[in-house]
Amino acid sequence: MYGFETLDSINDSLNKSAARMGVKIVPIQSNHEGLLVDAIQNALGLHQGILINAGAYTHTSIALRDAIVGVNLPAVEVHLSNIYSRDDFRSFSYLAPVVIGQISGFGKQSYLLGLQALVHYLQEPSK
Repeated sequence: MYGFETLDSINDSLNKSAARMGVKIVPIQSNHEGLLVDAIQNALGLHQGILINAGAYTHTSIALRDAIVGVNLPAVEVHLSNIYSRDDFRSFSYLAPVVIGQISGFGKQSYLLGLQALVHYLQEPSK
C-alpha cells in the first residue's frame, strides 16, 4: 500500500527538491503525538510553513489540529496513500479544515507535490 520507499529516501528527495527551489527544510519524524505537537509549536518564529503527514493522527488528533491553528503557519497535509479510498474512518481528517491544502495518493510524490505547493503559496506576492 505504501510502496517500498524509505523515509530516508523520501527525505533525501525532499532535500534535493527544496535545494532546487532555494529553500531549506527540517524533516522531523516521531511516533509520539506530543513530540509532534511540540515540533509544530516550535516552528513558530523559525519556519515559514509546515508540510505534514500525520499518519493515523490525521483521523484522531485534535491536539495536532490545535497546534497548527495555534502557530498560524501555512500547512500542507500529505499522505502516501489515497485516504479516501481506504477504510471509511480514514476519510475524515481533523487537519483538512485548518491546512491550506491536502495531497494524497501519489506515494512519495505526494510529499514533493506538497512541498512545491507550500513553497509556491509562500512565494505568492500577497503572502
